[in-house]
Amino acid sequence: MALDEPEVVEVGPGGIAGDRRYALVDPSGRLVNGKRIGPLATIRPEVLAEPERLVLHLPDGTSVAGEVVLGPAFEASFHATPRAVHEVDGPFSAALSAWSGQPVRLVRLDIEGGGIDRADEGGGFSIVSRSALAALAAAAGLDQPLDPRRFRLSAVVEGIEAYAEDGWLGRRVQLGEVVVEPRGNVGRCAVTTQDPRTGRRTLDTLELLATTRGHLSTTEPLPFGIWASVVTPGTIRLGDPVTVLDDPRPGD
Repeated sequence: MALDEPEVVEVGPGGIAGDRRYALVDPSGRLVNGKRIGPLATIRPEVLAEPERLVLHLPDGTSVAGEVVLGPAFEASFHATPRAVHEVDGPFSAALSAWSGQPVRLVRLDIEGGGIDRADEGGGFSIVSRSALAALAAAAGLDQPLDPRRFRLSAVVEGIEAYAEDGWLGRRVQLGEVVVEPRGNVGRCAVTTQDPRTGRRTLDTLELLATTRGHLSTTEPLPFGIWASVVTPGTIRLGDPVTVLDDPRPGD
């Protein structure tokens, strides 16, 4: 759904607290995301605490809200990986099914961070440079940087050269109170071709990445941004300094 862009986040061992805590699955228990229903990006979710309450703001101006009450437990498939989830009782699944025109169920993952890509590899955090967004836009003939929401990253870093973050693999990086260890490149999929405001395809990012970065030796094809494991949890605030703590590895 639509991304939240808070100015302060708490980061735990599995990534930003609450990141992808909820998900949609189809009747077979398979993840439903933007690749399957792009216009989900037009729904703005809001999570309130104590007690946990969920509000889904639909694009027609209406909303669906209620306290989070967990229903039956079952196992859902996230990128071919089984995850323990509970269905969320209340009006949410029915409203989302009616809105999307297909049956979906809203679920809450049992393990914090379990819905994040590369969770089993400890990859709960991702980073890209603002200048990389500008470089990829320039390759497409655009004069404004790409919207970072298109790539759904944990953090966007300013003040470094385009793709300098690729050189951080295997080195510890501190963002505010948080220390992470970048471990790989983030290979991109078709959801990045969609406008993050509408969920409609507007730019062939995959062709751009194949043309501009397909020749590189990376951990995943069509790379844009890096993923990292959290070494030291803590708080990150908008504008916090970013520091590379380790020297480059020999040969880098």
